[in-house]
Amino acid sequence: MIRFFALVVLILSSDQFLKIIILQRLAEKESVPVITNIFHLTLVHNTGVAFGFFRDSEALLRVLISLSLVVLLYWGIRLRKTVYGGSFALILGGALGNWVDRLRYGAVIDYLDFRFWPVFNLADSAITLGVVLYLWNYLKSSRT
Repeated sequence: MIRFFALVVLILSSDQFLKIIILQRLAEKESVPVITNIFHLTLVHNTGVAFGFFRDSEALLRVLISLSLVVLLYWGIRLRKTVYGGSFALILGGALGNWVDRLRYGAVIDYLDFRFWPVFNLADSAITLGVVLYLWNYLKSSRT
């Protein structure tokens, strides 16, 4: 149980720390090239979910995201000692990071900009990695 919550807290705290630094150093839509035309740091306040969907439904999003967090926490605790535990910890840590943003700023703080993809953040990366690991473990276990 401690490792599960340690990973959740690590993702959440790292995500929030990076967002505080970005907010202190960049203005909205300001972009700083790290590798010109390949990777930039660009501050975007995303009021929607993935790719900006549902940006005009703030109240509905808060309810759905809050319910999703409860479900993730429930399943994460149930599956924490299985191969799926790490996946759920990554997903939950990332989801909490973006949820905190919505409560604090009214939008998710995005900043990783690879120019060919919508701007995203560490929390989004943790969620994506958690889903990929979950699916990989699921497909691996279903073959045996």
